[in-house]
Amino acid sequence: MSACGVNIHGTAIVVGTTGLIFLGPSGSGKSALAFDCLSEARLHGQFAALVADDQVFISRFGTQVVGARPETIKGLIELRHGGIAWVESIPRAVLHYAVLPIDRAAVERLPEQGMQVTLLDDVRLPAIYVPADVRWPFSFINALISS
Repeated sequence: MSACGVNIHGTAIVVGTTGLIFLGPSGSGKSALAFDCLSEARLHGQFAALVADDQVFISRFGTQVVGARPETIKGLIELRHGGIAWVESIPRAVLHYAVLPIDRAAVERLPEQGMQVTLLDDVRLPAIYVPADVRWPFSFINALISS
């Protein structure tokens, strides 16, 4: 792993003290879900900031997984069919969960408990599956990580 980490395709945010990385193929809704989480958290008075959109440098610091941004995309998030938006951002954050946008019609109603996502060979995070068509997913995600 390089000094800045390994660059993976995803969108990383922090809400309160919880770091989330949204993963999936291009066009799966990662940025839109992340933006909705940021917006709803801020509407509810919580701290929320973008780490990086599209490119996230993943590294390990002890037992923690850290996501960092390339400076060239500081504060920028692409909202498909809406353009590039500027949002408050931070340079890095500890990541706690991987959020995976899913198509409701293509998956089981209840995902298997304890699923993890492998970001790199030895870097894994607990998975949270969120329907890609859900708007305001922060309440949904917050309920899952609070239980």
